[in-house]
Amino acid sequence: MAICILFLTIILLFLYSIAPRFRYRKTILSFSQYNFAHRGYWDMKMNIPENSLPSFQLAVEHGFGIELDLHLTKDEKIVVFHDDFLTRMCGVDLSVENTTYEELSQYHLANTSEKIPLFSEVLNIVKGQVPLLIELKLPSANTTLCSLVQKELKHYDGTYLIQSFNSLGLIWFRKHAPHILRGQLSSNLTKTEPNIPFIVCFVVEYLLSNIFTRPDFISYKLKDEKNISLILHKYLFNTPIAVWTLHTTQEISYAKSKYSIPIFEKS
Repeated sequence: MAICILFLTIILLFLYSIAPRFRYRKTILSFSQYNFAHRGYWDMKMNIPENSLPSFQLAVEHGFGIELDLHLTKDEKIVVFHDDFLTRMCGVDLSVENTTYEELSQYHLANTSEKIPLFSEVLNIVKGQVPLLIELKLPSANTTLCSLVQKELKHYDGTYLIQSFNSLGLIWFRKHAPHILRGQLSSNLTKTEPNIPFIVCFVVEYLLSNIFTRPDFISYKLKDEKNISLILHKYLFNTPIAVWTLHTTQEISYAKSKYSIPIFEKS
C-alpha cells in the first residue's frame, strides 16, 4: 500500500511540475490559422538568406507567420540572428554577444548584400500584418535581452509569442510581463547538447522546468515528438504545441493534423 501511495505521489508531482499555464489557451490557438516561416521565408536560390529583411517581407507577402531569433549585442542592440557565432552565416569567428552592432554591420549574410537586421527594422516591415514567433537567444544566465525586447514590443501593434530554450528567459517574463504569452522550446537535448550540463538538458527536455516557467505553449522538434512529457501535454493537458522544422508538404500536413502551430522552411 505504501509503495502505491509513493508511486502515485511521484506521478502527481511529475504532472504538477510539467503543467502549463491554462489561462490563455484560446488566444494561443488563434495562431494556428498560420503556417510560420522558419527564420523568415528565405530562399538562397533568390539570394534571400535566413533572418534577413527580404525574407520577412516575403513572408508577409505570402501571408505566413514569422519565426525569428533575437540576440543582444555587446552594446545592447537587439539583432535578428540565429547562431551564437557568425561563423556559418558570415564566415567570421565572432560571438554576437561580444560584438557591437557597428561591427556586425560590416558583415553580410551568406555572401549576399544583406546584413544582420535590427529587431526594430523587422517590426517596421511586418507592422502587425502577420503574427511573430520570437525566439530569445540567451546563451548565458544574462536576461537583459528580455527586458529590452519587452520594451521594444510595448508599443508594437501586432500579435506575437515569445519562446526560448533557456527557461530563465521565461521565468523573467512570468515575473515581469505575465501578459506576454510564452513558450518553452525543447528537443532531445541530452543527446544533442554535450556542452551543456546533462541535468539542465534533462530538465528542459522533459519540460520539468515548467514548474518555474508555466509556459502557455510548448515548441518541440517534430522528430522528437515521442517524448513522454510532450505526449502528456498533448493528450492530458491539451496544451497548444508548435513543431519545427518542417521541410515537406507531408510533414506540414502531418503537423497541422496533430499540433497547433507548424513551423516550416521553404524546400
